[in-house]
Amino acid sequence: MKKINALMVIGFLLFLFGLNVNAQSSTKLQPKSIAPYPLEITYFKTTNIIFPSAIVGVDRGSKDVLAQKAKGAANILQLKAARDSFPETNLTVITADGELNSFVINYTPKPSVLNVSMKERNSKNVIFPSPGSVNEADVTTYATHALYSQYKGRKIKHSKYGIRFGLNGIFIRDNLMYLRLTITNKSNISYDIDQLRFFIRDQKKAKRAASQEIEITPVHIQNEATKIAGQSSQTLVVAVPKFTIPDKKYFAIQIFEANGGRHLKLSVKNSTIIKASVFPTLESNVKYSH
Repeated sequence: MKKINALMVIGFLLFLFGLNVNAQSSTKLQPKSIAPYPLEITYFKTTNIIFPSAIVGVDRGSKDVLAQKAKGAANILQLKAARDSFPETNLTVITADGELNSFVINYTPKPSVLNVSMKERNSKNVIFPSPGSVNEADVTTYATHALYSQYKGRKIKHSKYGIRFGLNGIFIRDNLMYLRLTITNKSNISYDIDQLRFFIRDQKKAKRAASQEIEITPVHIQNEATKIAGQSSQTLVVAVPKFTIPDKKYFAIQIFEANGGRHLKLSVKNSTIIKASVFPTLESNVKYSH
């Protein structure tokens, strides 16, 4: 009888131990998921998303979604469908305050909402370094330095239909890179700029494999132009969050002509990116060439 009672006590203790282990395992930290925001877009109208801070990165799940930052507003993203009835896809937007915003995108001919404010949504589960920590006045000053600097890195250019588009300087300071671009119009027809876009893309797309494309959104453009008159040239500097390029990818810079077909593209390798010239501090003397 004593032997039976001892076995019962041992069994009861083992039962309590199992409950304790299960309780401890259930209290372990579990990864939190960020629920995506459902969004419908159309081919015929533009959807505007308003964020509480500047947009620093956009990743489209499909080329069926067209995305661009609104001119003059760093915190507004404009979306439109590239074609009708596309399959469900997604969109990820990172803002300068470290917020990750995830969207599930579907097509509809008549979206019920065209303007969405993300100011009330909170997704600080992921923290990113913020280029916005750099003072805006400093960014403008560094961009001006890049515009007139004597430094000329490796030139990458593309010419088509009398338009020459080139990258002739990459500079870095703190969390921002400054890209110096020159657009030359050798034709007699003015070149109206519709969009200037920046992407990290796959070098080659394997069969049946989805193409990964990450759009990089500028945080500042110095000496911005909307039109290049015939027989003239314009140099501008674009400030973007610093980055390097993973293997089997490249950095693409595209310029599109409004109501025209003179679209040009630059392909930049990682070996060029990592040779960016480092800016001296603002107190240092910087020589310019005019």
